[in-house]
Amino acid sequence: MNPNGLKTLQLNLSGLGCWLTVIGVVWLLGAIGLGWLVKSALVLLLLLLLAPALIFLGFRWWLQRNVVQGNCPVCRYELTGINGIQSPCPSCGTVLTVKDGQFVRPTPEGTVDVDAVEVSSVDVLEESAADNSSESQGG
Repeated sequence: MNPNGLKTLQLNLSGLGCWLTVIGVVWLLGAIGLGWLVKSALVLLLLLLLAPALIFLGFRWWLQRNVVQGNCPVCRYELTGINGIQSPCPSCGTVLTVKDGQFVRPTPEGTVDVDAVEVSSVDVLEESAADNSSESQGG
């Protein structure tokens, strides 16, 4: 027999602390009850599954309310824009803003924006000549 046999017997308890912690947590959860843990895990799983669908539906709703399609007031080029954002027309380069569902040119306060109307000079001359002849006949 080996007289030093008892001295060589060593216990390795280095992993015992981890196992005692796991056993203590399981015992504590068993004593408190696991229903809340299962319910909270299901709620988190449900939120993770529904969040992308809710984000997608919210983004589509926002796009329907804010994206406007129309024509440039200067060159009649068909445009797509977002409410309240200024952007240049790709055709003529005019800076445009979307207001009330239509594209408009932003102008400083007090500026009068007018549209030019083409009038042929022949029509004006004919009208003035007709006015002169009626005055000479009447007077």
